[in-house]
Amino acid sequence: MKHNVLDRGFVPQKFHPRGTQFEPATENVRHYIERIVIDEDPRNNLESTERHDESEAYTIEISEDGGALIKIATLLGGLDALETFAQLFFAHSSPSAGSYTPYAPLSIKDSPVFEHRGLNLDISRNWISPTDVMRTIEAMAANKLNRLHIHASDAQSWPLEIPSLPDLAMKGAYSHAQIWRTEDLEAVQLHGTYYGVQVFTEIDLPGHTTSIGNAYPYLVTAKDVPWPEYALEPPSGQLRLNSSEVPPFIQTLLDDLLSRTSRHSSLFHLGGDELNMNSYRLDPTVNSSSYQVLQPLVQAFIDHVISIATAHFLTVIMWEEMVLDWNLTLPKDVIIQTWRSSDDDALGTILNEGYKTVFGSNDHWYLDCGHGYFVDPEPSNPDSPVRPPYLDYCSPYKNWRHMYAYDPVADVPQSQRHLVVGGEVHLWGELTDSVNLDGMLWPRVAAAAEVMWSALGKKPDESTTRRLADMRERLVMRGIRAGVVQMEWCLRHKGGCRL
Repeated sequence: MKHNVLDRGFVPQKFHPRGTQFEPATENVRHYIERIVIDEDPRNNLESTERHDESEAYTIEISEDGGALIKIATLLGGLDALETFAQLFFAHSSPSAGSYTPYAPLSIKDSPVFEHRGLNLDISRNWISPTDVMRTIEAMAANKLNRLHIHASDAQSWPLEIPSLPDLAMKGAYSHAQIWRTEDLEAVQLHGTYYGVQVFTEIDLPGHTTSIGNAYPYLVTAKDVPWPEYALEPPSGQLRLNSSEVPPFIQTLLDDLLSRTSRHSSLFHLGGDELNMNSYRLDPTVNSSSYQVLQPLVQAFIDHVISIATAHFLTVIMWEEMVLDWNLTLPKDVIIQTWRSSDDDALGTILNEGYKTVFGSNDHWYLDCGHGYFVDPEPSNPDSPVRPPYLDYCSPYKNWRHMYAYDPVADVPQSQRHLVVGGEVHLWGELTDSVNLDGMLWPRVAAAAEVMWSALGKKPDESTTRRLADMRERLVMRGIRAGVVQMEWCLRHKGGCRL
């Protein structure tokens, strides 16, 4: 960790009734932790019979006289252990008294339920700077999240610099000031590595690619036409499926990008969601919206993308539609990401096909839901769906308790649990930018993080509230403008806000 493990504490006065003595008196006898011994050995006996990922397992022992021993099997486990260790301490209200823990002596043995515990962050619809993402990585590490999925391109803008295709960002970004340079992406991935968060990119293909057409219009169909028939949101436009010019473009694009990102990540997300069939009636290389015509073309396109990613030794992730809607035949090492609540058994269907999967239903873990439509009513359309109370498609708002109560594998048989790699919570960017990013993420992401680490099948109670409120204060100390978990009176009066 880049910082002293004890420099992030806070004075927990809002967790105690006014006027009570909640911290040790400064004149009390003190036992100091003079040093922390970290024993890293792959042979450390950290096994857990219930949890299948041991690479992040750790134990912490703090004795009454101040001895501190941390045992880990890997460096990643060490990062998790130090986060937990730091969160055992509070700052004293007397600055000269330093930090203290009320929990010693203690013994902790811990490891995660899931290997992949992630956040999907959209940086393409509104400007999210590299600095914002680095700050988010630090908050993720505090919550033991270890995967940052950067949704790096979409129909609206192309913010990533691709040196071999310079016009992509120069013409596809909202402005020249809203471009992630190659050094920015490198810095974000390195920052993730320092904090135990693997940062990987998604280039959404072959749909959601209108922004490519700003630089290379001959590669895209259904661009600059009225959008509602050809896309779920503006602007419409998708890569042509049968053009001889698209495959070499994809080869150049991905060879450039993946040769750089693969230095820091073993993953690549190729997208594959929400492909609009109507668009291909306007594609001169296809001239059809027939599933029978399009399906083999989609198969060939995805096969090509997978072959490029595989050549860079990357594991491919894609959205569920490629299996559930397009019935593609894919290598079994591909990870399928589920998201649609409309398909009640998406996870089960994909597992029955033998694919690994990542969960994150829009009914539970979509952070953008409940903020209302981002489009305006069309005055000439009396049947416009944009009408009072102006709810978006995935309303209501997903509050932290709803997110915590999500149990994605409740109906997954034990024989298939090993195929569930983990989950991701999602923040799509239609109504999020650098200004409101922190409040859109936190503290709700912290609730999802606990589910992915250890809380499957649990319902939120007062202990959950107080734990999350503690984390919120620690995030605020790190400069994160996290939302409030609970009214301060309730925190000060334990048991006083139950119903």
